[in-house]
Amino acid sequence: MDDHPLLREGAAQCIASSGDLEVCGEAGTAAEAIEAVSRLQPDLVVTDLTLPGRSGLELIKDLHAIHSGLPVLVFSIHDEALHAGRALRAGARGYLMKGARGARLLESIRQVLQGDIALSPEMSTRLLEEYAGRPARTPNSGSEELTEREREVFHLIGQALTNREIAAKLRLSHKTVETHRLAIQRKLKLKTTADLVRYAIHSCRDGGGGGFEAP
Repeated sequence: MDDHPLLREGAAQCIASSGDLEVCGEAGTAAEAIEAVSRLQPDLVVTDLTLPGRSGLELIKDLHAIHSGLPVLVFSIHDEALHAGRALRAGARGYLMKGARGARLLESIRQVLQGDIALSPEMSTRLLEEYAGRPARTPNSGSEELTEREREVFHLIGQALTNREIAAKLRLSHKTVETHRLAIQRKLKLKTTADLVRYAIHSCRDGGGGGFEAP
């Protein structure tokens, strides 16, 4: 599930060319995904976190509630250090960033289908340290207070999108986006809108990202 047709098509082609995996359906929104899962009964769902309307995290929770045995792998541009733990707590069985090569995507899908949890070695170590009670190496502490929707808005600010562009992408009102921006600015203790934009752009660059790469 991805709201970018080209990225969705690239991932689908990679999966279809694997020889042992098959794409039975695609969706661009959480609502379309719920309908497609009910109709097609897939063995696994691959989803982004940024989706129009309901977020990918909310989709994972919905799928976990409706189809409790259905594994979900997150394939997202969002920094795993900020989002992987939240996705796993929502019910996902793996997290992979979109900068990964196609071979890594296929490997992650197979891991999840076998009942394992698919994470990068760095994220696995981080989660084990948290489980062992050691201090986690976290990004800016204020960012941990952001809601999932605020994180999505923050990431899009980092891509230099305007409020209207963010509202159109997430299918929210202009006023709602502005409310999220003010909340993000307050939680991150940034004084001005310009400070927020600079910080978001810097964080987006540091967090990685990029398009889908074939094997």
